[in-house]
Order: sequence, then C-alpha cells, then structure tokens
Amino acid sequence: MPVTLKRVVVTGASGFVGGAVATALADAGHEVVGYGRRPNGWRHPRGSYRQRDLTRDAIPEVRGAQVVVHAAALANDWMPWQDAFDANVRATGRIVQSGSAARLVHISSSSVYDPYTPTVLGRESEPLPRRYPNAYGATKSIAERIVALHPNCISLRPRAVYGPGDTTLLPRLFDRLRMGVLPLPGGGAFDQSVTHVETLVDAVERSLESTVTGPVNVGDAEPVAIGDFMLDALAAAGRRARILPVPVDAAMALASRAEGFAKVTGRRPSLTRYAVMQLGFERTLDLSRLHNELGAVPRPTSLQFMR
Repeated sequence: MPVTLKRVVVTGASGFVGGAVATALADAGHEVVGYGRRPNGWRHPRGSYRQRDLTRDAIPEVRGAQVVVHAAALANDWMPWQDAFDANVRATGRIVQSGSAARLVHISSSSVYDPYTPTVLGRESEPLPRRYPNAYGATKSIAERIVALHPNCISLRPRAVYGPGDTTLLPRLFDRLRMGVLPLPGGGAFDQSVTHVETLVDAVERSLESTVTGPVNVGDAEPVAIGDFMLDALAAAGRRARILPVPVDAAMALASRAEGFAKVTGRRPSLTRYAVMQLGFERTLDLSRLHNELGAVPRPTSLQFMR
C-alpha cells in the first residue's frame, strides 16, 4: 500500500492504544505530535509530545495537521458521569470544533453496541441504543454522534484491545483471580471478538490513506471463546487458573447489589452490570467493512506478547 508521509496529531499518546499508534506512525516516517495528560508520556526520535488536557488547553497543532488520530478517552466501567463526559465527549467536541480540515480517525469502541442483548456479528449499520448501564458506553456513543458531524471522519470500533504495553486486560484478570480461580458469567463459554493492538494500528494506518467514513468494526480474524482466551492470557503471563462458572442471572443480581452498595459507600463495586453484560453474552463483530473497504486482513489472535 503506497504511503504519503503526513503531519499527524495523535491524542492519548501517553496511553496504551494512543502510544502504540503514535510510535507506529513515527516509525513509518510520519511527522507525529502526540498529546497526553502525563508529563513525558510518549517519546520518539521522529516525534514530539505535548502535555495537554484536551478539555480545556489550547490545541493549535490540530489546525496544522493533515490527520488527527483521536485516541484519548477515559475507559472505566465505573466512573462518575462528569469525568466520562469531559474526557470522552467534551474533548471530542473540541477536536471537531477546532476548524481543522484534517482527516479525523476516531478510536471508538464496540461498547456502543446494545449492551443488554448479545452482539452477534454486530454490523456498523445497526442503530445505537438509547440506554447504557454505565457512563463509558453512553459517552462513547455520544462521541460517535459528534464526530459524524465531521465531513472526513472514520470511527474505528475495536473490542477488548490487547498486546504489548497492555494496561487493562491483565490487570483486570489479576484483580479477578482468587486463589487460582477465575469466576466468569456463563463460564466464559461465549464467542467474543478481541483485537490485538497491531490489528488496530494497521486499521489506523490504512485510514490515513482511505476515504472510508463512518464506523468500522476492528477485530482479530476469528472470535474466541472468552474464557479460553483469558486462561491463555494468564498462562502466557505465568499464572495458572481455572474457571468458576457463575450463572449470568446470578452474576447480574450480584452486580446490581454491588453497585447499590458502592453508591452508598463511594467505593468501586467488586462487580458491575457492564462487566457481566460484556462477558455473559456473545460479543462478535462483522468485519466486512474492515476487510472489503479498508483492505485490512485481520490477523489471528496471538498472546505471545505476554511473556
């Protein structure tokens, strides 16, 4: 695929996904400016970094960019609405309203699909639901509606991103592991799409040259049984475990109680309805647009990075 080198701004460059994208684009020779909240959050010999709060700080570099990859987001299944709104909606709105004519590559999420029912080869044309069990899905859905106002924007919808530098998958698995036992709604038997970070980076790189707009699902070549995937991820990290199946209805009841208790105490609940919904149903994505329109060939799931 021929590549024209560009001036690219990457938001969220101090995070897992944004950092991987910024590094890959700089490695390819693009002129990259990374934004992030943390000081010295990203470094590259052919890139520069700006510590910025996108909800309030000036973002002049956006106007001079040919491409903006908006990866900045707050991903948490239990967070205050205002925090989620500021990070996922307000910052996105400022990017769109910056006046830049740059190509906009928005890193969205498959969490915009209806969480209350199984996602079976979910297609991008499906209407977005009106309700979500938490602020994350709701604010990512609003963000997609905002970027749809941009005339040259593609929204990439990955699911369960993992890979080198992962700060989410393994920590959550370790947190749920109890004496070598991993409780999972439905025993983790459901097929689910997952996304290696290199699969997502490839989709971003293709989006720079492509004229495709609108939402595009991103995932590995084939869905996996989510329980097996989690056990393999733990094993690759040197931790052995076995699954304790928990009926989905029972898990949902426990999560509702935990959330109610958390609202009283102000502490994070040990289990959320969002987590049960994400693990206790099929969550598979149709990748036709990724393959047929972006020209990507999704790669097989690989956990070799864990060691």
